[in-house]
Formats: sequence, structure tokens, C-alpha cells
Amino acid sequence: MDDVQAWLDTFKPRPIHKYLDEAVTRHGDRPAIDFLGKGWSYGELGEMVERTAAGLQAMGVTKGTKVGICLPNTPYYTAFYFAILKIGGIIVNFNPLYVAREIAFQARDADVRIMVTLDLKVIYDKVEEVRREGAFDTIIVCRMADILPQPKKLLFTLFKGKDRAAITYDRSHVAYDDLVARGGKPTPVAIDPREDVAVLQYTGGTTGVPKGAMLTHENLSANIEQMRTVFAAAEPGRERMLCVLPFFHVFAMTVAQNKSVALGAEMVLMPRFELKMLLDSIKRKKVTLFPGVPTIYTAINNAKETASYDLTSIKFCMSGGAPLPVEVKTRFEELTGCILVEGYGLSEASPVVAANPLDDRRRAGSIGLPMPGTRVDFRDLADLSKSVPMGEKGELVVIGPQVMKGYWNRPDETAKTVENGALHTGDVGYMDEDGFIHLVDRIKDLIICSGYNVYPRVIEEALYQHEAVEEAIVIAVSDTYRGQAPKAFVKLKAGAEVSQDELKAFLKSHLSSIEMPREIEFRDTLPKTMVGKLSKKELVEEENAKQAASTAA
Repeated sequence: MDDVQAWLDTFKPRPIHKYLDEAVTRHGDRPAIDFLGKGWSYGELGEMVERTAAGLQAMGVTKGTKVGICLPNTPYYTAFYFAILKIGGIIVNFNPLYVAREIAFQARDADVRIMVTLDLKVIYDKVEEVRREGAFDTIIVCRMADILPQPKKLLFTLFKGKDRAAITYDRSHVAYDDLVARGGKPTPVAIDPREDVAVLQYTGGTTGVPKGAMLTHENLSANIEQMRTVFAAAEPGRERMLCVLPFFHVFAMTVAQNKSVALGAEMVLMPRFELKMLLDSIKRKKVTLFPGVPTIYTAINNAKETASYDLTSIKFCMSGGAPLPVEVKTRFEELTGCILVEGYGLSEASPVVAANPLDDRRRAGSIGLPMPGTRVDFRDLADLSKSVPMGEKGELVVIGPQVMKGYWNRPDETAKTVENGALHTGDVGYMDEDGFIHLVDRIKDLIICSGYNVYPRVIEEALYQHEAVEEAIVIAVSDTYRGQAPKAFVKLKAGAEVSQDELKAFLKSHLSSIEMPREIEFRDTLPKTMVGKLSKKELVEEENAKQAASTAA
């Protein structure tokens, strides 16, 4: 019996709320949440979840009801997350930075009936606009002031009036205090982990209309148990997890929140990324675990104020969401003494597919080994029905218990993406002789130069090796001779200077002539997604618009 099958034979899927129930039993007196200095124990969090679940049932939430959560990282998010799952509801995550149009599309597509949000004007006003359009029926409003510590609570009440929304509480609006005041215990609901959907996690929509990945309780519990195996060195009831990545994003939902609860770790919540706040939180709470994205680690590495902070409490970090440049990893480990490993995942896999081990086997530049219970294959780009030999490049395909049930209401898209249980990731890579996976690029980002495959990630990694480069993005642009050519966009480190010619001269020893960027454009900032990942979409649109204007002229 191979290791994959042995792990699958021992894995028992569970309803996700059972992890919180277990944490309450084992770690009831220990801290569960720190939010800007105010704390909740696991016992208090468990009680909050019970009362929230009972209130939701009193509102009519039953098994299968879609409830939207449009919240930043706050205690409310975690309370509603586990409460909804406890009574068999389905969570639909919303990014609070979405505009009303995006909220409306997703709410209608998912058939959301209730939306949970804050009384902050910047979020509430958009949610209320969408409700008035008829996209959903009811808003549950959570008061920001109620979760702030003194004196922050007093200052918010006195001076932040302009930030608070004007809310008329009527049949379509329920105050969170009134919801939980109904008291009592929720009525138990039978949940089938293998069949019942826990979360509708919408993809970013960078390649088309956003789609809701149906993640079952089994999918999410499999990823929790897989992460528990990989991070076996984490100590139950003793860790403190920095939660700066937003929980509405699948990486943070699983690796930061769900893994914390499974460990009985304290979650140090940050409602947004702000460098000084982050450094202060690490110092104040002696954070031990810190999942992040490369741009956050880069910001810490390059900030002058980092030198005045002791970051040595951090033990393990997992980077996801985008390729982790080797130079960023090395510098961060030097600053903290921690182990920073790169992992890989996607919404359709709950999300973690692979991660580097925390021991001496970890390899910079690789996304690591497949998760326990996970099989991977690499398919011929010219014929996706055929596998390629080990060491050759192909599309990464994943088979495992974390792979989604399918896309909500999109059977045709599901059939294109999941084939007999095998998830086509759209990423190109290969496996080395030791089983480590190396990603080269996204299929859609592949640049065809004079018939040759050029991978933007290879060029980006070369750019990061120059000491002046802080961030880099490479895209394809039209080329009359070669068909396509790479173009690089670069943000330099503060105070650094380098010309395009100097940077190209540096790249000559790192890239072939076919890979050399036709142009390097320097920018003060590079576009990022709402979770802090560098984003190519905006730059591609810019270049396409330039090309269209040039053709028209």
C-alpha cells in the first residue's frame, strides 16, 4: 500500500464546526482571538457561536440556506463562520472591498438570502444598495465599537461618527445584539461531510465570470488534517497565529483560521495590512505562526522600521498565493530566524495542494511535496489526456479529498475543470526525481516567442536576483517579428537606482536571448489583487489598449 492510500484509509471527514467544539472542550480557558488588544477565550468564542447559531435558526436559516459574510478579519467573522456551518447553512464569502456591482453579481449567482456586515459606512452602504436592488432580503449588522478595546472603543464612538453608517432597523435589518439576545441553543442538524457544501468560494474571475467553488465539509476537513500532518511540529494550545490575510480568501480561511481552531491556537486578527500595526502585533503577542503572501514578506524585508523590532518569536511561515522569490525567503529567514516555506493551492482545492516540509528537505524555488492523500500528474500541453515523463513540463493535475465538488450551477465549467475527479489547475510545472513539484507558470501566461515557450516566472525570478529590484511582473506583448515578446514592469527598492540598460546587462547572465524582455518599464507601484498578490491583469489591459490605439492610428 502506498503512502497516499494509507493516509486516505485513516482520514475521517468531519463537519467543520466539530473542530471548534473540540477546541472549546480542550482549550476552553485559553485565548482564541486577539483583536487589536481585546481578547476572547475559546470558551467565550464557543458561547458566541452557539448564540449566533440559535439566532440564525430563529431567523429561518435552515440546512442549505446561503448566508453571505462581507466582513474584514474580526471576531464576528469567525463567530458567523462556525455558527452557519453548525446549523447546516452554506457560507458565501464576500470581499468587503468589492464595489456594489460585484457584490450584487455574486449574491444573485449564489442565491444569498442573508448578508452579514459591519456598521462601517464604507462597507454597509454598498451592501444596503445591493439589498435595495433585491439581491437578498436581510442584512445582519455588527457594531464595530462593540469589539474594540478601551480606549479605542471610546475614541471610535466619539470621533469616528462619519465612518459609521446611518442604519434604520426595520424588517430587513437585524442588529447583531438582537440576534444573539434571543438566546438558547441551536437545534442540532445532521450533516453529511462528503455531500454537504460548507462554503461557496468564488474564484477571482481573472479569466472570465467568477464561479463559486463548492467546498464540502469533507474538502475543508481534509485540508485541515493534511496541514496538521505537514505542520506536525506546531504545538496544540500553545501557538499564536498572525491573521493578516483576509479570511474571505480561501488561503487564510483554511491555513490561518481553520488550522488555528484545529490547533487551539490564538488568532491575532488584523482587519487590514498595515506594516507598523503588523510589526506591533508580532511584538505584542509574540506571534509564532505567520501565513502570508510574498508581497507582505517583501514589505517587512525592505522596511527601515523592521530593524527596531524583535521578530524571533516566529517559528514557521507558509507563503502562498504567488511564487515566493528565493531572495525574499532568504532575507526573511535571516531577519526572524524562522522557517519560511512555499506552498501552493487554489480555491478549487480548499486550497492547499502542496507545501514544502519544515525539515531540512525543504527546497527554495519549489512548491514542495503533494499534501498527504494527494496524487498529482503532469499532462502533455498538446494532449491533456496524456501524462508526461517525470522531469518534463506539463499541466499540473490534482486528485485528492480536498478537490471541490464542482462549480455552483455551472456543470459545463465543472466538466472542463474536473475530469473523473482530477482537477486541471491550469499551471505548468514538473516533478523532480525526489517528488518535489516545480511550477513554471500559468498556461494562460505562457509567452510564445518565435515558436518557443517563454515562462514569465523564469524572467521574474531573474529580475529578483538584482539587488535593486523589489517587485517584478512580466507579461506578453505583441511583437511584429516574434509574434509575442516579454515585457517587464519593475518597482525598485526605496532609494535604489538602475537603468533599463543596466538591468538588461545583468539579465544576460541569467536568461537566454529569447527570454530577454523587449522592454523594462519602471513603476512606483505595481498592481495588486485585494489580498496583496501582484496582478498582471491590469497591465495586460493597458498594453492591449495601447496596441489597439496604435493599430487604429
